[in-house]
Amino acid sequence: MSKGFAPVSTSSKRSTLAAPAVETQEVESKWLSYFEDLDDPRSAKGRLHPFLSVVMIAILATIGGATGWDDIELYAEGHAQWLETFLDLPWGIPHADCYRRVFARIEPDALHRCFRRWVTEIVKDTGGQVIAIDGKTMRGSYDRASKQSALHVVSAWASDHRLMLGQMKVDSKSNEIKAIPALLELLDLSGCIITIDAMGTQTDIATQIVTSLGGLCSVSQSEPSYALSAGERAL
Repeated sequence: MSKGFAPVSTSSKRSTLAAPAVETQEVESKWLSYFEDLDDPRSAKGRLHPFLSVVMIAILATIGGATGWDDIELYAEGHAQWLETFLDLPWGIPHADCYRRVFARIEPDALHRCFRRWVTEIVKDTGGQVIAIDGKTMRGSYDRASKQSALHVVSAWASDHRLMLGQMKVDSKSNEIKAIPALLELLDLSGCIITIDAMGTQTDIATQIVTSLGGLCSVSQSEPSYALSAGERAL
């Protein structure tokens, strides 16, 4: 289990906690609007914890470094008082098994769409500017038993806010050229500065960034450099 998620004792601090810095109803309303298309996969019988509260705790914990279901539970226990200011938690903090059961049944594509919509809005509100497009092979993803190759993904990373805006799976590193345009189509990067390494120094990709997204493209110096803006192109 990862370190850094041990529950924090709050018994001596309850009386000195400051009032919530956000309006609970406003936060809940926005959260519901971003994830309203996400269906609760659990059966009606036996539901205890509100579905979207479970989802948001898991997402926040993962952003905070949690790498497993127990980590998520420990994160929630350590931040319970804060979470209760904007989440509906009538039965307290969900157990680790609750997160496991929910995410084992949840529709991945629907979750991806909702999460992307939420993160895009966060970056827009906070003035996100530099977006790094890069491909990486996921460490430990090679399955030796089934002879399955390691997972390679192309990601869009908001540098200033340290947020992953989206990912696209590719068959191999050579296919990044095909995956980058597909990833760009999923994101609203209007007005952003988009950086790409040598693999992405393709005229079609740069043209898509400029004409479709209205952004500025910066490429690695390991290839002949070129700059593109909304009004002109230099090669």
